[in-house]
Amino acid sequence: MRVIVTRPSAQAADWVAQLQALGLDAVALPLIGIAPLADPAPVHAAWQRLPGTALVVFVSPNAVAQFFAARPAGAAWPVDTLAGSTGPGTSAALRAAGLGAGQVVEPPADAGVFDSEALWACLAPERWAGRRVLVVRGEDGRDWLAQVLREQGAEVDFVAAYRREVPRPDAAGQALLDAAIQDPGAHCWLFSSSEALQHLRALRPAADWSAARAIASHPRIAQAVRAAGFGRVDELPPRPRAVAEALQSMSPPIQSAPL
Repeated sequence: MRVIVTRPSAQAADWVAQLQALGLDAVALPLIGIAPLADPAPVHAAWQRLPGTALVVFVSPNAVAQFFAARPAGAAWPVDTLAGSTGPGTSAALRAAGLGAGQVVEPPADAGVFDSEALWACLAPERWAGRRVLVVRGEDGRDWLAQVLREQGAEVDFVAAYRREVPRPDAAGQALLDAAIQDPGAHCWLFSSSEALQHLRALRPAADWSAARAIASHPRIAQAVRAAGFGRVDELPPRPRAVAEALQSMSPPIQSAPL
């Protein structure tokens, strides 16, 4: 069985490498494009306001990558500003950007679900009244955590660090998509975003997914995939090893990646 990773290209490449190292036949078919904003001024201004900001919430690895890529010359991350992460991929990106373990607030590694609610469980014990919080995301996104923080008295602002695009698969991507539709039993889709699913359906609006299998990283995503008609949908935490163990337990076992 071939595993199709639908994350944006940068994260997809890393996931494919890790899944292949775990013995899976994994390939990337990015279904979300990530692009910097035409005007970096709002991100530059956000960097200038970081001193005095208690918490910066990053919604994804792309938010981290684009926010730090647009850092103005001479700007530094304040030592007393915390970075909030909703999951392991975002946490890894923050550490790669130079933040120490004590500066990153994140759900525990054994959390069953990684999302804003899981991050809030880590933040809730703190007092937020009168404290400034910045949420770094794409051009739009879910506002649940911001609303909760505002209810606790925090001053919450947003900054868009990137924009999402509908990808245009190349010839190899189109061939992979056709193969997955024609032989659904030989493929498993890996979804970490409902938007990726929407883009897939836009690319093949007439496709029948009733015999297709998918793995989703969150209950909301799994619900959307089921609603799209996928025949089997499993929910697993966003960890390559969890995906590998689940697929390798199938009967008959999946084939390892060709050497």
